[in-house]
Amino acid sequence: MDLSELRGHKHYGDRAFHALAVGAAALVVIVLGMIAILMTQRAWPALGGVFFTSTRWSAAEGIFGALPFIWGTLYTAAIAIVIAVPISLGVALFVTQVAPPWLKKPMVSLMDLLAVVPSVVFGLWGVLVLSQHFGLGRSFLTAGIILSIMITPIITSLAREVIETTPASEKEAALALGATRWEMIRASVMPHAKGGLVGAVMLGLGRAMGETIAAALVIGSALGQITLNPFASGNSMPAVIANEWGEADQPHKAALIALAVTLFVITIAVNLIATSIVQRSMKRSRGA
Repeated sequence: MDLSELRGHKHYGDRAFHALAVGAAALVVIVLGMIAILMTQRAWPALGGVFFTSTRWSAAEGIFGALPFIWGTLYTAAIAIVIAVPISLGVALFVTQVAPPWLKKPMVSLMDLLAVVPSVVFGLWGVLVLSQHFGLGRSFLTAGIILSIMITPIITSLAREVIETTPASEKEAALALGATRWEMIRASVMPHAKGGLVGAVMLGLGRAMGETIAAALVIGSALGQITLNPFASGNSMPAVIANEWGEADQPHKAALIALAVTLFVITIAVNLIATSIVQRSMKRSRGA
């Protein structure tokens, strides 16, 4: 086989791979679009009126106000992020920059193991331990703590991978100039990993907003509750869908599907914002 034939085979291979990659990407977009269209059609009867402005939810009267559930979803996710991000970044920095090799591997394995624990286990633990023994009750705070435990392994794993991409030469240069370990992390590691860390946090946020079973078990299932009190009972969009779908009639199901569409849109918006922040950070890093 001469050189021209080799080049011809390589050309056909590249075209086939390109077509396969484009087809896979197009399939994802098509499936996502079909989900959005179908869900929106089913939810359309409930999306008008006071769905996004009312705080009253009464299936018996045909009144569906989603505002308390939107608030509960965002509030518990915010609590989870506030708790999980410092812990996750601390663990990721410890594992990658401080921990000796004999300790690093068990810690990584432990975090990976924590990530595969079923959500219902965390929910039951929250009911039996946090709600009863610690006196937190079924509340926004309890749900936020449970969600923070669930997203910590995700953020930690992604943060660890991003931090480890920092070139060793940059870290060694900072240490050679007399920087302490923390100064090296602040001056070399964090600027390099900032975009990826934002993406990891946003992915954890999306995971927290979409959690169903654990949130449903510990949030309290209170209707119409919009408050900043973390010890108050509340509800979230996934929890309402899980709790009420089985006994819902057609108008009620339309309202529940509308909640799912709202959650879908919020999650997409969070991902788009995360992508924008990561790309902006990467451009700044390249410019620097």
